Amino acid sequence: MRVRAAFSLSLLPFSARGIDASGAAAAAAAAVKLLDYRYFVAGGVCAATSHGITTPIDVVKTKMQAQPKRFNKGMRDATMQIIKEDGPQALLGGLGPTVVGYGIEGAIKFGLYEVSKPIISGWMMGNAEAKLGSVPVSFLLASILAGGVASIILCPMESTRIRIVTDQNYASLGLLTGLPKLIQEEGFWSTFSGIYAMLAKQVPYTMAKQVSFDVVATALYTLWFNLSKTATSTDDIKFFVSVLAAFVASIFACLSSQPGDVILTETYKESKPKSFARVIATIYKRGGIGAFFTGTGARIVHVSTIITSQLVIYDIVKQLLGLPATGSH
Repeated sequence: MRVRAAFSLSLLPFSARGIDASGAAAAAAAAVKLLDYRYFVAGGVCAATSHGITTPIDVVKTKMQAQPKRFNKGMRDATMQIIKEDGPQALLGGLGPTVVGYGIEGAIKFGLYEVSKPIISGWMMGNAEAKLGSVPVSFLLASILAGGVASIILCPMESTRIRIVTDQNYASLGLLTGLPKLIQEEGFWSTFSGIYAMLAKQVPYTMAKQVSFDVVATALYTLWFNLSKTATSTDDIKFFVSVLAAFVASIFACLSSQPGDVILTETYKESKPKSFARVIATIYKRGGIGAFFTGTGARIVHVSTIITSQLVIYDIVKQLLGLPATGSH
């Protein structure tokens, strides 16, 4: 029971530990003080870097989803076919929108998630010791909020990226030329036509990634202190914990958001995006439930690489900026 209590309490954001009866008001006041720009900086750096370096994998995955009949022999053959037909530079298609879009999205997602946790924890609990079971729920709610806001920010960038990868009329363009062309041809609000598809991908993705990383990292540190009675510091295991927790988070995030990723690609691959309901019907007609998992193999490689590197970079940048590693406080 002592171990369970210690683990549950350690899940609390440090601003929520010791919340008194004033509950939400006190938590909100504390959270305002914790509106730390360093979370936003670390989130932006890790997201832009991790998504940027994996752009070639994302290009292959997107083409496999958008043109399943053309690229139907696996990831390796699809990569060689793209290089042969379009040249190696095609693997960097959409690099600009990816770096800029996910840099902004990462800053918002990580920053808002970290800032929201103490506010929601205080609102839900009032007394931290009395209602420890609601802590994971508050983490989930914070991740839903962060994922929803980030989806709105990311929509124009993602619509541009997918169009560059799947539409030959956009293939030679970058962010600064592709996005204005898209807006000029179809209107600004057309870039948000896939907002429901974006939410279907990003909200499950954010929930699985952020919460599992928090929970697994905290559990590993708790296990470390329980097994090593003489341990007084986490310095020796911080990198190991970050890598292992990040890898576990990557698997959960990939599987939970795969259907949303297929829906998003289908939404934007044509010049006139389809409605959310029509997209789902089209995908299902193509191959039933299994069609929603097209490109899963390529995406597991892509997403696990992105998330593992992203969360490790996030922890490193946080510590360089003077913040504690995830789960260690």
